[in-house]
Amino acid sequence: METLERIQPNRQVMVFILMVFLSPALAEPIRYSVMEETESGSFVAHLTKDLGLGIRDLAARSARVVSDDDKQRLQLDRQTGDLLLREKLDREELCGPTEPCVLHFQVFLEKPVQFFEGELSIQDVNDHSPVFPTGEMLLKILENSQPGTLFPLKLAQDLDVGSNGLQKYTISPNSHFHVLTRNHSDGKKYPDLVQDKALDREEQPEFSLTLTALDGGSPPKSGTTTVRILIMDVNDNAPEFVHTPYKVQVLENSPLGSPVLSVSARDVDAGNFGSVSYGLFQASDEIKQTFSINGVTGEIRLTKKLDFEQIKSYHVEIEAIDGGGLSGKCTVVIDVVDVNDNAPELTISSLTSSVPENAPETVVSIFRIRDRDSGDNGKMICSIPDNLPFLLKPTFKNFYTLVTESPLDRESQAEYNITITVTDLGTPKLKTQHNLTVTVSDVNDNAPAFSQSSYTLRVRENNSPALHIGSMSATDRDAGANAQVTYSLLLPPHDPHLPLASLVSINADNGQLFALRALDYEALQAFEFGVRAADRGSPALSSQALVRVLVVDANDNAPFVLYPLQNGSAPCTELVPRAAEAGYLVTKVVAVDGDSGQNAWLSYQLLKATEPGLFGVWAHNGEVRTARLLSERDAVKHRLLVLVKDNGEPPLSASVTLHVLLVDGFSQPYLPLPDVAAAEARADPLTVYLVIALASVSSLFLVSVLVFVAVRLCRRSRAASGGGCSVPEGPFAGHLVDVSGTGTLSHSYQYDVRLTGVPRTGEFKFLKPVFPNLLIEDIGREIEENPNCRNSFVFS
Repeated sequence: METLERIQPNRQVMVFILMVFLSPALAEPIRYSVMEETESGSFVAHLTKDLGLGIRDLAARSARVVSDDDKQRLQLDRQTGDLLLREKLDREELCGPTEPCVLHFQVFLEKPVQFFEGELSIQDVNDHSPVFPTGEMLLKILENSQPGTLFPLKLAQDLDVGSNGLQKYTISPNSHFHVLTRNHSDGKKYPDLVQDKALDREEQPEFSLTLTALDGGSPPKSGTTTVRILIMDVNDNAPEFVHTPYKVQVLENSPLGSPVLSVSARDVDAGNFGSVSYGLFQASDEIKQTFSINGVTGEIRLTKKLDFEQIKSYHVEIEAIDGGGLSGKCTVVIDVVDVNDNAPELTISSLTSSVPENAPETVVSIFRIRDRDSGDNGKMICSIPDNLPFLLKPTFKNFYTLVTESPLDRESQAEYNITITVTDLGTPKLKTQHNLTVTVSDVNDNAPAFSQSSYTLRVRENNSPALHIGSMSATDRDAGANAQVTYSLLLPPHDPHLPLASLVSINADNGQLFALRALDYEALQAFEFGVRAADRGSPALSSQALVRVLVVDANDNAPFVLYPLQNGSAPCTELVPRAAEAGYLVTKVVAVDGDSGQNAWLSYQLLKATEPGLFGVWAHNGEVRTARLLSERDAVKHRLLVLVKDNGEPPLSASVTLHVLLVDGFSQPYLPLPDVAAAEARADPLTVYLVIALASVSSLFLVSVLVFVAVRLCRRSRAASGGGCSVPEGPFAGHLVDVSGTGTLSHSYQYDVRLTGVPRTGEFKFLKPVFPNLLIEDIGREIEENPNCRNSFVFS
């Protein structure tokens, strides 16, 4: 639906462009006529018929009527399509003496934009009577004036025009005068009093006549004034102006009191009959308010500000009267010169304050410009700043359309302040600026973006449930619901069986991650999953990030002793010959730790010994060796307590008890416990000798078997590699240390001590079998089955 709404303005713009450039609206304006003083709301015309539109089109296309003078005297009824009067029209107020009186208007259709020119002719009605400027005219006539002499009288004013205007003058019947109606070039009708016969001041020094002005209405209307005629003594020369007519141009911005021009009249008579005074003759109220004349010098001055846009020219009648009452007349034509005193005007007809981003060319505003000056002062240039993605297009007369030049991007700029500047071409130039604010509405065109493509989180094992382990953050450059981000978990494609729902959860609103249960490093060292961030737009956009959770080991496993096995069975006694040298390997305590890193680093310590200083334990490998040479004074039986401790914080430990028996040689039998054997030896010397002999024979047999096996192994190794006898190679051959001795562990054994590559942590690894099929459980089971420890094992 939104797509259709965006397409519809584009179609309207295209239809508008085609109508403007390919098929002009109407070649001729539509014309109507109405009588003045018609009541408000009266019917003028049925526009739908004249424009070829339907009544529904008027409402659908937002039709309205626009007048040139910004005064809405007409209104359009969109329901009926009728053009109605908004107010009562007074032709005299609108047009004055101008005929015909035409009111120009436009019919404006907004969707799409289309204009129709219209003219409303206002017909005059006879609603004004002729009016004379004064109730009485004083006319002085020389008694020697000849019959047929014309005496101009003051004309009457009738605001009506045409046949309703002033048509003729009449005067009350008398034997000396009649009135003649004279048509002037400016269209006015002037009354001239015509003398019919000679005058005799002594016979009748004064006349009082009634002058009547009649218009052409039906019935006609009239106005009257009294003409008082004084018969004067002879003054046979009237004043005469030097020039007639006078023409002058005055700037409309001329200050008050500035001189316009001076008129001059001469009278050849002498004395009082030759003195001349000046005055305005039959001047209208407008002229009287605008100009004044010095009666002595004839200088005309400005008394009111001029406005070229109101009145462009004045025709002023000047009368010069001498002392005898004779007068002469001239016309002064004052042309008002336009100056650039009106700034351009801008009127907004249509405005769209919000434009969706990514939309094609869109109409933002339709406006009209006007300058009341004339010539270059009235010519205008309309512009907007160049750095904005908008265009100004002239449409009809002085109408302009503001449209988007290209699709807008709200994320780059969400609001535009557009200054429309209208400048005229006058001197100096005047300009008008109008500011429009256009906001760009958001469209969901940006997916949420994580601050990084992958996250690594570390969680110490044995954590409490619902522990906050980290936060994800994704931002969306859109606005409103298009920028509201929700988070969800995704199973990794390479491990679809990971029980992710039981391990972690995420807050959908803020991206906070929580561990749902306690994690066990020994069961799960690390796991990965995806996080999806989706906005609430329509359609919704999303992005993904990879999360890797590393379980950090805690020191939760104490060392476990594999050898000697502490299972409650008969203890394993280690035999040491009294001829052993210092450093003789008695046995090796083998222990493991289920933790990792430094939590699995084991150290060994001799806590307690039957005879301190005789035995020592190597701290790093658990080897128990003699610390000095043995002597006959040393006790036969020794008990050692060895502590195995890891390097965790806090450290965990385990202890193991070793039983060591000093013997004179390996031929001595070892069946009963040392205490029992010693008692029997003291009881029966012969038995002791038999035991020693049996032990010697057994030792020799065992040594012979070992030599035989070693020779066979060397030959097999030489046959395979072509070299001498060497330690068997395997996965860990390069790291094995071979230690031989003559104690209980006199058979060859191998162990591996090495550091892992974990940064800043070392790791001792024990009990990695040389033979893959031999597991630690098998070794423990073998020890349990052979408590007398007569078997040898290989440790890695």
